[in-house]
Amino acid sequence: MKYILLFFLVVMGKYMSAQDKPAPRKEKSELGKTKQVRTIKEDPLDNVKVTVKDYKIISFARDTTFLDTTLTIKKEYKYNYLRKDDFELMPFANIGQPYNKLGVSFERKNNYPKLGAKARHFNYAEMEEVNYYNVATPMSDLLFKTTFEQGQLLDALVTFNTSERLNFSIGFEGMRSLGKYQFNQGESGNFKFTSNYVTKNGRYDIRAHIAAQDMTNEENGGLLNPESEFVSKEDNFDEPAKINIRFNNATNKILGKRYFFDHRYKLIKKQKDSSRVEKTSLAIGHQFNYETKFYQFKQTTQNAYFGEALLAVINDKASLKTMYNQVSLDFYNATLGSLQANLSMYSYNYFFNSLFISEDQVVQNQLQGEEIALGANYKKRIGGFMVDGAFKYNLSGDLTGTIIDASASYQINENNKLKASLHSSARMPDFNFLLYQSEYQNYNWQNTANFEKESVNSLAFDLESKTWGNLSANISTINNYTYFAFDPNQTVVEGSENAFIRPFQEANSIEYLKVKYSKEIKVGKFALNNTVMYQNVNQSNKVFNVPQLVTRNTLYFSSDIFKKAMFIQTGFHFKYFTSYAMDAYNPVLGEFYLQNQEKLGGFPMLDFFINAKVQQTRIFLKAEHFNSSFSQQRTYFSAPNYPYRDFVIRFGLVWNFFS
Repeated sequence: MKYILLFFLVVMGKYMSAQDKPAPRKEKSELGKTKQVRTIKEDPLDNVKVTVKDYKIISFARDTTFLDTTLTIKKEYKYNYLRKDDFELMPFANIGQPYNKLGVSFERKNNYPKLGAKARHFNYAEMEEVNYYNVATPMSDLLFKTTFEQGQLLDALVTFNTSERLNFSIGFEGMRSLGKYQFNQGESGNFKFTSNYVTKNGRYDIRAHIAAQDMTNEENGGLLNPESEFVSKEDNFDEPAKINIRFNNATNKILGKRYFFDHRYKLIKKQKDSSRVEKTSLAIGHQFNYETKFYQFKQTTQNAYFGEALLAVINDKASLKTMYNQVSLDFYNATLGSLQANLSMYSYNYFFNSLFISEDQVVQNQLQGEEIALGANYKKRIGGFMVDGAFKYNLSGDLTGTIIDASASYQINENNKLKASLHSSARMPDFNFLLYQSEYQNYNWQNTANFEKESVNSLAFDLESKTWGNLSANISTINNYTYFAFDPNQTVVEGSENAFIRPFQEANSIEYLKVKYSKEIKVGKFALNNTVMYQNVNQSNKVFNVPQLVTRNTLYFSSDIFKKAMFIQTGFHFKYFTSYAMDAYNPVLGEFYLQNQEKLGGFPMLDFFINAKVQQTRIFLKAEHFNSSFSQQRTYFSAPNYPYRDFVIRFGLVWNFFS
């Protein structure tokens, strides 16, 4: 109740303050139609008007967008812990926990294997996911959202500059959530500092960031008796906190630190012509990235659920240190296009603290080496076509082979755009597939001699149409698909398969088709937003499972209220996916593993939401999975033994400040 009262106080407080604000000024466009321009700041000395378009966001690929303070249904989809649309993900009961897969993209952005523990990396910002800023005045972005018992989610960013050419940003995302079930707490802290600078003559530019990220979670192993205590809704176990869990003495943790910079110097810089477009340039560049990371699983006493242990107290820790250097030569010509040639060196050290020696195997404690690769990138607009291509070829080293990306897009007209893309890559699987050590006896292996490079070849088509909707189709072929699963050579009783989880490679090819269609239909102030995804897997052995159909439908109403001082959106979300053999979760590895014994899914998820916007503030209120409160049985799971969220009311806001 206190949260609901606070919500209305915030809404009404912003509404009252908005009454004193001047209405947006109106201008005549070139077509003679009246349009609104919201002015953030006006300097009386030079009469310069600053709008949200002067607050630029620059991606790792140097694509530039500007701050968006609107309230749309896409903002509703991204208002979550990950701050991105989670349509292809199935969250666990608490924030900070893993997400099971409903859809997969096999295309790789990185040439080299990662640490592993993929189920714990969903909120870990990789090098390519850090943005840089160029702002007219200091700006802050604040996200707040309630969690599940005794905690909050806060994501705060401040970006500013000392001049037009030197910009900084400082961001921190902190989360703590106790959770509804026993021993289910999650917490994280993600710090990022960025800077970017361009000299006055434009010859030299540099961008850099520092990231420190920490995610810690309690692990309860899932429900001990899901059928009798959860599904049947017994009176004694009607509250989640009363349901028995498997254990209450384990935690796992991801901690990473990264130092990155990327700079260029233009050797040749032809002066801009009357159109203010640079005609020709030649530049040398250098990119540097150093990162340390570890994954740790701790348990105060060993548990037979994971098999026999070497020590009574479990403390597993896998560490990875990497350093990446790339030198490049960048050529640009308005007629010939943009071409980059680069040479890179990647050094890695993946290690444990000791050797593992048993009667039948010796597991080393380190994988260390260097990779040297040659690459090139090309981009050119040819008539209505935009052609883009990149490749990397490994000259020396054992981790990777090649990676090729090529795409061509064509703007048919202002309402329709068509794109075709190709991806081909080959690299070794993540390090925890190749080498792993644990205090649990069966979680020790080394596959460097018998595992081969996992290759992916995919072809994709995308149609973006304002009239007909967006359609994408992707077909991928995967060779040497690598996965975790129960060891079929072992004979165990039901429920103890976690004692024999090991990595495997599939000898046969897998063909994977994914087709996604989205379209919004508007009638007056009402709208129906639809996203449907169809998937099909062709495989000799059942080693890769996804649902055949996933759908999300949102019916909502939008309108200005209070004399246009507030904009409001309210409606219902419906999400559903067909039942399938969902991957199971293993807390020791922080990974999902294959299981074909139990099919889950096939249940609807209904949410009711009310969102509002006052100036640059967006307010969100949602009743999540409210249909669970009147379901006869609780059959909703995110993975075997791990339930999905019960009915809960959560609220929060996103607030931008300008000065």
